[in-house]
Amino acid sequence: MIRAVEPDTDTSAPVLAAYRYCEAVTGAQARNFAYGIRLLPTPKRRAMSALYAFSRRVDDIGDGTLPDDVKAARLEDTRTLLTRLRDGAVDEDDTDPVAVALAHTARRFPVPLGGLDELIDGVRMDLRGETYETWDDLKVYCRCVAGAIGRVSLGVFGTEPGARGAERAPEYADTLGLALQLTNILRDVREDAEGGRTYLPADDLAKFGCSAGFDGPVPPEGSDFTGLIHFEVRRARALFAEGYRLLPLLDRRSGACVAAMAGIYRRLLDRIEREPEAVLRGRVSLPGREKAYVAVRGLSGLDTRHVARRTVRRHA
Repeated sequence: MIRAVEPDTDTSAPVLAAYRYCEAVTGAQARNFAYGIRLLPTPKRRAMSALYAFSRRVDDIGDGTLPDDVKAARLEDTRTLLTRLRDGAVDEDDTDPVAVALAHTARRFPVPLGGLDELIDGVRMDLRGETYETWDDLKVYCRCVAGAIGRVSLGVFGTEPGARGAERAPEYADTLGLALQLTNILRDVREDAEGGRTYLPADDLAKFGCSAGFDGPVPPEGSDFTGLIHFEVRRARALFAEGYRLLPLLDRRSGACVAAMAGIYRRLLDRIEREPEAVLRGRVSLPGREKAYVAVRGLSGLDTRHVARRTVRRHA
């Protein structure tokens, strides 16, 4: 069983300031993530903000405009920070608020910091300009940049004592991360192409006549772009269905957090399915009121109860 460690109430002023910084970063930059973590109790919300702020730093290095050799050096700096965290070498008066908050989080929760190393590995794959021949190849990348974050987050959420199948929680968290990342890839097809990146498997692109890429607001001539998107949407839905089995293993508010974040992406997937070519014209997004509705739905526990009933029927 993975169990969250209860934090004490004696949090120092420097640590609180570090957490406030991380929460400000999360509120400003996490368009979808922030809706979920608002549903968590304060200690877990702070911890998730620290994890997000570190992950945002890694992603920003990869997405920035610096030369690749400078990016690589900065990524290694973030890896060095993880080593310092493991060694207990980050003090409360450290000048890096993300380091201070993450060090406190790692002391209070059983967070597998190796997952953050995997995130760095994934961003280095971007720096190398890697492309992916098959879905199995792409899964390696998705597990680094998203599945690993699911497993790290599970260290904060914990699992409910006595939850049936709790030993599979890391597997479900990883799979849910894959579902979110594949949805991201579909949403950002045009933006990534403009940046010289192609994530969808070459096998799939060839199958649907899309090997020429997506450098404009219309699909490649003669392609079955809609067929490609619907094929990938079905794959993402299967991943969501498997990953949602995590929900009944979590406490109510952690489950609400996960259901809210995943629910936003599932609705994005619905929009992409209804109008595939929209992803070639710009980024598909949800209005704030719809995200708020998904968050309220997550807090109600509807998704968790649905998954729990389905699991009971499966084992009956």
